[in-house]
Amino acid sequence: MLIMLEQTVKRILEAKVYDVAQETPLSPAPFLSSRLGQEVWLKREDLQPIFSFKVRGAYNMMANLSPAARQCGVITASAGNHAQGVALAAAKLGIKATIVMGTNTPDIKIRAVRARGAQVVLQGDSFDEARTYAERRMREEGLTWVPPYDHPLVIAGQGTVGMELLRQHPGPLDAIFVPVGGGGLLAGIAAYVKYLRPEIKVIGVESEGSACFAAARRAGRRVRLPFESLDLFADGVAVAQMGEHTWKLARRYVDDVVTVSTDEICAAIKDVFEDTRSLAEPAGALALAGLKKWAESAPPGQRLIAIHSGANVNFDRLRHVAERAEVGEAREAILSVTLPERPGAFRRFAKVLGKRAVTEFNYRYAQAGSAQVFVGLKTAERSDRPALVAQLQGAGYPVADLTDNEMAKVHVRHLVGGHRAEQIPEYLFRFEFPERPGALGQFLGVLGTRFNISLFHYRNHGAAWGRVLVAFQASERDRKALLAALHATGYRFWEESHNPAYEAFLA
Repeated sequence: MLIMLEQTVKRILEAKVYDVAQETPLSPAPFLSSRLGQEVWLKREDLQPIFSFKVRGAYNMMANLSPAARQCGVITASAGNHAQGVALAAAKLGIKATIVMGTNTPDIKIRAVRARGAQVVLQGDSFDEARTYAERRMREEGLTWVPPYDHPLVIAGQGTVGMELLRQHPGPLDAIFVPVGGGGLLAGIAAYVKYLRPEIKVIGVESEGSACFAAARRAGRRVRLPFESLDLFADGVAVAQMGEHTWKLARRYVDDVVTVSTDEICAAIKDVFEDTRSLAEPAGALALAGLKKWAESAPPGQRLIAIHSGANVNFDRLRHVAERAEVGEAREAILSVTLPERPGAFRRFAKVLGKRAVTEFNYRYAQAGSAQVFVGLKTAERSDRPALVAQLQGAGYPVADLTDNEMAKVHVRHLVGGHRAEQIPEYLFRFEFPERPGALGQFLGVLGTRFNISLFHYRNHGAAWGRVLVAFQASERDRKALLAALHATGYRFWEESHNPAYEAFLA
């Protein structure tokens, strides 16, 4: 392993990245430092020409291609930052580049790649479909594959981030937090830092819904997560399996891994904005979300760096981010509360709350004598939520805590106001639809006319996947056929028929 470490560090020192990349600043985060009681810095990779660190690895590999390989051209599959990195590198080096992207890729990303002169081919709905097509083109046309993370030269290019930050912060440093997708950035930084400054902790950060590195550490080997379990919110790191080269380095030289939720990522995006006035994409703020979570149990005064890895966020996604940031910062609790249906009930409820601010209040008459309320309440910190629930229960109110209920936060809060007819059996499912023309038509075409849709809620979050809540009327004996039809759509789905938010407000 020492030989591999030395080879990686040598490649980092020799990396050809600065023809297109720039040394990005290491910026202090004063507001967050004060709040956490730690010294926090952000490595600003969002300031690269493509607003992401990915240009480093792509350019380093392509700059080292033989003249023959350059003449043939390169190909890759990507819907995001790697695609832009390959396109920029190809334009600089005079190499023909083909980028295969899913048909549901947002237009802003397609335009950004085409603007740099690369040929864009739209194929499939998922990364796996796009990659399969690209690999076939690679074999048939003799093109060179440019991987997003799993190649020694790509790892070395990304590792120059670690080289820069040690030069920029030569003093004592406790930990560096690095976002993890396929592991190229993590492996490169860990190799360089551990070779020169082994006392510094290198900590990977993953989204809870795509934690392939954490799964690999538990198993002691690379693990492939099932696609249907991947959370695509932080799409830049939604990877099912860590790379082979990246795993060999990361398993040896990374000290720990932290997993964070969607809400915690949204809160970190807000923190980045408040300290830098820049907008991080979800994957870009991932490391900071992990830093904050780790710092909760760390002694004060730690010197910590988070890699702000990218800012390629679609503007439409900011609605969703703003909605979830308060929960992620533990500054809001989402509750379902049953109130008696009588004059003065709301006034008494407000009196029980005291001076606590109400952020949202959705009322629905439930049944004779009672009303169901979907309410958001300001909280001071994470430990305040159980005390709030206990306070309301002590005052005689039945309460269900929905703060961690994904369906409630994405869909139900926008649907409070209607119940199904009690005599009609109904099954509820949450789907992720590809954001492309015809996706709904394909869905309905596969289902046919056998099952009536009794509820439908769709929200566009500015991502490649839309989130859809659908209820079907079906008898118990037709349930098996319904599930078979839903599987035949090819879309990811989760049943929510017994979700407490559904039972309280929609059932």
